[in-house]
Amino acid sequence: MKFKQLRTSSFNQWVIIHLRYLVGFAFFPSGLIKVMGERFTQISASEPIGYFFEALYQSGFYWNFLGLAQVFAGILLMTQRFATLGGLMFLAILTNIWVITLSLSFSGTWIITSLMMVAVVILLIWDKHKLMPLFSYNNSFQAKKYPEPQRLWIVSGMIYAICFIGLQLLGPSDASLFTRWFSVFLGVVILLTFVISNGMSYRKRKILLNT
Repeated sequence: MKFKQLRTSSFNQWVIIHLRYLVGFAFFPSGLIKVMGERFTQISASEPIGYFFEALYQSGFYWNFLGLAQVFAGILLMTQRFATLGGLMFLAILTNIWVITLSLSFSGTWIITSLMMVAVVILLIWDKHKLMPLFSYNNSFQAKKYPEPQRLWIVSGMIYAICFIGLQLLGPSDASLFTRWFSVFLGVVILLTFVISNGMSYRKRKILLNT
């Protein structure tokens, strides 16, 4: 009963939707760097951390594959509709990253990855009704149905994903005038999407409460 109350709360739904956006975006910067075949860090290979990342970088296509997996998982999370699959992919990838940051004694980074682990676990608990049938031996087990994100949030997630990826691909802010203006344009689109989507969602909730 408590889970049902948490799951049907409109405020909790809003928090989870935006947590998916946030967690999904977290994979774009590091993932796109790998996709473009660039080094992730400038730490010297004489250091354990630098040696580890240099070895991954020299692995060739595997380096690009890691980036593609990160970007794909982030996009799935931001679609909302396929967020459960994205969360599972995110958990698999992030668990590996989290253990690496612990074993190589990253200064401070392990705190960030630990918080990300907590976030993705929360997202999977939120969707536990979709995952429970996978672990049930009872063929008659029926997954409970809860409200799913509206089309508004799905469209917003796609806009966010396209804009975030675009900002990463544009490169540094000291590039050409066109690049800088286009970066500003994408930033404005992200801000407008956030304001409009939340405004429309608030208006719909207000109408439903008054009916």
